Amino acid sequence: MKPDAETRAIAAEVRAIYAEWEARPIERNCTGRGDCCRFRMTGRTPFLTKGEALVAAMAWRAAGRTSVPETADGACPFLKMNRCQIYEGRPFGCRTHFCDAAGGPATRKEVRDLIQRLEAIDARLGGRGGVNLPGAVAAAMAPRPRK
Repeated sequence: MKPDAETRAIAAEVRAIYAEWEARPIERNCTGRGDCCRFRMTGRTPFLTKGEALVAAMAWRAAGRTSVPETADGACPFLKMNRCQIYEGRPFGCRTHFCDAAGGPATRKEVRDLIQRLEAIDARLGGRGGVNLPGAVAAAMAPRPRK
């Protein structure tokens, strides 16, 4: 199913926030080890706004997937052979907070403005704040009722 114009516009807005983060002169270096993607092991699961979940769901669908798999080991459902299957669409928390190998958590000062923009998109979409990654993306993958 191809996303409608409104969905594409929201996704572009979220991706612009991700690009702005990537352009900031803050030392980060994701090595793709996948350690941060083992939520049960790290005790940390990213919480996504509705806009972030939409981008992750679009990336997952683009890979031909139709549902979010459950993982027995508590790892991210998008981790396969130690690689993120939605790397370009990975959530903001994955980019800024969860990976010690990439430089550790960004400070609140470094990301506050971007988080506020993600929260504003969330509010426009009727969200009420972050939802854990598997649940947020599964909800974004669910068929939406037609208007």
